[in-house]
Formats: sequence, structure tokens, C-alpha cells
Amino acid sequence: MWGGRFEGGPAAVMREINASISVDKRLWKEDIAASRAHAAMLGRKGILSEADAKAIDEGLTAVGLEIDEGKLVEDPALEDIHMHVEHRLSQMIGDAAGRLHTARSRNDQVATDFKLFVRNCVDEAVEGIDALEQALLNRAEEHAGSVMPGFTHLQSGQPVTLGHHLLAYREMLVRDRSRFIDARARMNESPLGSAALAGTGFDLDRAETARALGFDRPTANSLDAVSDRDFVVDYLHAAALCSVHLSRLAEEIIMWASQPFSFLKLPDAWSTGSSIMPNKRNPDAAELVRGHSARIVGDLVSLLVLLKGLPLAYAKDLQDDKPPLFDAYDLLSLSLAAMAGMVADVIFVPERMRSVAAAGHATATDLADWLVSDADVPFREAHHISGRAVAAAEAAGKALDELSLEELRAVDSRIDERVLPRLSVEASVASRRSAGGTAPDRVKGAIAAARAQIAAREGS
Repeated sequence: MWGGRFEGGPAAVMREINASISVDKRLWKEDIAASRAHAAMLGRKGILSEADAKAIDEGLTAVGLEIDEGKLVEDPALEDIHMHVEHRLSQMIGDAAGRLHTARSRNDQVATDFKLFVRNCVDEAVEGIDALEQALLNRAEEHAGSVMPGFTHLQSGQPVTLGHHLLAYREMLVRDRSRFIDARARMNESPLGSAALAGTGFDLDRAETARALGFDRPTANSLDAVSDRDFVVDYLHAAALCSVHLSRLAEEIIMWASQPFSFLKLPDAWSTGSSIMPNKRNPDAAELVRGHSARIVGDLVSLLVLLKGLPLAYAKDLQDDKPPLFDAYDLLSLSLAAMAGMVADVIFVPERMRSVAAAGHATATDLADWLVSDADVPFREAHHISGRAVAAAEAAGKALDELSLEELRAVDSRIDERVLPRLSVEASVASRRSAGGTAPDRVKGAIAAARAQIAAREGS
């Protein structure tokens, strides 16, 4: 490959450290597609003869079929997937294969192939997010009125509905989706034709190859084009934050499935057992999603550190840009699919959630709000009165809504019978009708709005 510049071959260790075929062979489809687009453009511009362009196109198609059938023979001496494809092409069509690399460097070739691959990764992430979003909406609709405790500091704060709680994760996914969509728009420029770093003296039509590969336009600067990996960082950043959101949901599934909570039951499909304790039902799928997020965050950091000291343009360090991407892509795809399956299949226990919501004096704020709205008490004073009522309930061994009117009036004489219907957990959630609130009708409205948004984006 190096032609006449080198008299001797590489050392064995050099050959091993330099080879990347075991990793970048995943780019074979992208390499075939980009090479076919490049050869077709060279043919139309008259840089290649019509016969050579046709032979290269047919040969690349044949090479792709072989690889798809598992017939790729890896040779570390050929270093990477790009040279493997070209070598096999030369075996098939002879000298014409050597013309494929005209007006192209492996630098712009790699950047193009990798960008095509990452673009597909983005599209698959969006599909995975959409599937999980639908699962969340379906379960939220099912439980729009199911009461559960709302926590701060993992302490019971105010009652909410399970539907409202699930919709909170849907909002996270909406933001995740938008980050992936934005990343795709930014990355959709073609590096092909930038050559090694300075462009080329051949009369290329870079706009043509960009269109053929589904890019919006060619890149504007050849130095940047061959050294840019922002598109990988964009994907990894979106993947890392999405995985953190999945981890938070996984953590709640893990807690809710534990006996102290018992808010849900995991079906056999999403559980494992113990090798020694036959009573166990372990939430391993959720735990693995939680664990995978650490690796995906690490993949983002790994690439950022790799890039931070690189001068323009290309350096061999960039060979190590692919393992973090491949790792994050595999893990995120699996995590999204697992979470969609778990959300769809878990068995919620609304009666248990409701009993816990009622046990933590979670309507204390409702008492304070009533004192403000109906008894004209300043909120800070109402807060203190409500706190004393909680203390009285604890001393009596009762829930707040189990206190009699006499017991409440003993706390403050301004409390009257009008407050009694306001202190149940059902009344509490029903009253939270502010925009974005937990009231069941608000939850149903949010679900309807979400479904309308999905229909609009699918129709656009």
C-alpha cells in the first residue's frame, strides 16, 4: 500500500497496533456505498472511463454481497475495512480497482463512512426512543387516575398520579429525541472529496456525491472535514444523557419492585432468579440498563479526551474514535429496547401505591393551601399551622385526613368543616389542575397532546 517510499515491512507489533479491521469492519456497508458514489461521479466527470466506472460499481456490489454472506477474510496486513474492500475489488476486476482511489484519501473516505454510520445510529436511536415513548404513553393513559406518593428526598411529599409520573419520563425522552435530531442535522454534510487535507486538483462534483449519499451539502473546509469528529461527540452526548434518563427510570423500577415498596411486579420475561435463594426475583434487566449508562458516559469522555490535544488535520489517534461509538450504540440500542419492553409489561399495584401515598401526611400542603384560600391566612403562617396538624396526627397515630374536625380546630380555630373534603389523596391530586399538573384530567390532556405531536411529526 505504501508503494516505493518504504523498503522494509512493518514490525510485527507495529502491524498489530496499526490494524483496525477487527473494529472497523462494521463500516463495510458505508464503505461500499461511498465508494460506489465516488466512482459514479468520477465516471460522469470523465475522470474514469465509462468501462472502468462500470466495472468498479459492479465489483463493489459483488464485494458487498460477499461480506454480507460472512465471507470477509480478515488480514491485518491490509489494516482496515477500506483496504480490505479495495483489495478484494482488485482480485475481482484487476487494474481498474486501482483507479477507485483517484481524488480520494483514506482520510476523507474514513470520515465519510463513519459519518454515514453515525447518521444511521441516530436514526435507530430515534426509533428506540419513539417505541419507549409509546409504551410510557400507553401505561400513563391506563393509570391517569392511579394515586401514588410523589417524593422529594425519597420522602413522601405530595400525592401524584402514576400517569403523571410516567409522563415525566416521556418529557425527558422528547428532549433526548430533539438532541438526536439536531445532531443529525449538523452532521449531514459530506466530507467526500476533501482528500487528505487540502482538497484535490481533480474536477470533482462534490455536490453530486453528497446528494447520492443523502447529505445536504458538501463540507466547506477540507482540513476540518477530515479531522472533524464533532458528529460522533454529538451522538455520544445525546446517547449519554438519554442513558442517564433510562438509568433513572430503571432505578425506580428496581426500587418499586422491592418488597418495601411493592409498587409493581416484574414478569418472568424481565426477571432472573438466584442460584441459591429460590424466593428471589431479581430486576436484572433494569439493573443492566442502569449499569450500561456508566459505560456510555465513559464512551463520551473517552472520545473528548482523545480529541482534546489533536492538531489539524488527521492523526492516527482517530483510529480509536470507533470503539467508543460502537460500544455506546450497542448499549443504547439494547437499553432502549429493554426499557420499552419492561414499561409495557410490568404489573403496577395501584392499591399499594395509594396506601403509601396516604400514609405520609402527603396532603399537609393542601391544608396550608386551604388556609390561604378559604381562611385568608398568610402562607407562611398557614405552613406552620399545617405542620402542627401533622405533629398532632403523628401523636394521635392517625393519618392527617383521619383527624376529626375537633382535633383540627384544636390546632387552629380558623379551620372549619369545609377543609375535610380537601384532605384525601384523591382530592389532592384532583385539585392540582395547573398547567402541567398531576390532576387526572390534566394527565389525560397531556397524553392527548403528546399523541397529537407524534401524529404531526409522523405526517411531516
